[in-house]
Amino acid sequence: MIDITLQNFEADLIADSMKQPVLLDIWAPWCGPCRTLGPTLEKLEAAYGGRFKLAKLNSDEQPEIAGQLSQAFGVRSIPFCVLFDKGQPVDGFVGALPEAQVRAFLDRHVPSAEAMQAEAQTEAAEELAAEGDTDAALDRLQQAVAIDPANDAARYDYVKLLLERGEVAKARQAFEPVAGKVLADARLDAVGRWLDACEAAPRARSADALAAAIAANRRDFDARFELAQTHFAAGRFTQAMDELLEIVMRDKAWGDELARKTYVAILELMSKPLAKAGAPEAAKGALELTGKAAAAPAADPVIDQYRRKLSMALF
Repeated sequence: MIDITLQNFEADLIADSMKQPVLLDIWAPWCGPCRTLGPTLEKLEAAYGGRFKLAKLNSDEQPEIAGQLSQAFGVRSIPFCVLFDKGQPVDGFVGALPEAQVRAFLDRHVPSAEAMQAEAQTEAAEELAAEGDTDAALDRLQQAVAIDPANDAARYDYVKLLLERGEVAKARQAFEPVAGKVLADARLDAVGRWLDACEAAPRARSADALAAAIAANRRDFDARFELAQTHFAAGRFTQAMDELLEIVMRDKAWGDELARKTYVAILELMSKPLAKAGAPEAAKGALELTGKAAAAPAADPVIDQYRRKLSMALF
């Protein structure tokens, strides 16, 4: 537990909430319900074993912060608790709730013990992969998925690394549990399309045969897509996008926009080499007291170039 002031608001509340949820208890010494709720929150912070951090703010001593949060949530009384996650206030409650209700509130936002273990394994895998130890990274990701099967970020990294290593059958097995989620998750859609390309590539015609078919008919989109799939499967992403772009420029709607969707999937794979790349986007309607924005990752000129190419082809 830590007391929040204007001086440590950025470091001890906003920055810390990027690592784990932080529950801010806004209270005052004269408030009886506040004195009732406080010990309950301290007990739960210990019981949750580091899954969230408790912070306290004396509204009499820090009226500026308390006032902004009260105005943002339309609350005029204390105790008032606000949960911060990824640098933003995401939810709150008012009054000295019973312990069971506070637990229910926390459980809607605080990661489970399994999710935290999986996250630790995923972070370790990222470090190992950066060091070039893909065997150890793969083991860590496999453990993360086993611990928390609902962790789609870990599963994305796991399937992607399997494909990078050419372990297509294992990648398909790992991907199947989330195959139905591709419409709602661009990462899973991207890795799923890469998996499809890897499975299709062994059945493709030879490069010479495909080149001959395209030379004979520039609008032989089946042959051009087949060639793109072989490049995609082999990790030759820019070559694959070059072929897909030729289809998009001639017929945007071909194959239910299959060329465009595959092109976008490749950009997704290139722009997010790991599931956690980049900083989270600010929540809509977020408060202005969140301090400096996280630095955006450096732009990749190749990715930017191919995004522009697609935009020009589409519009």
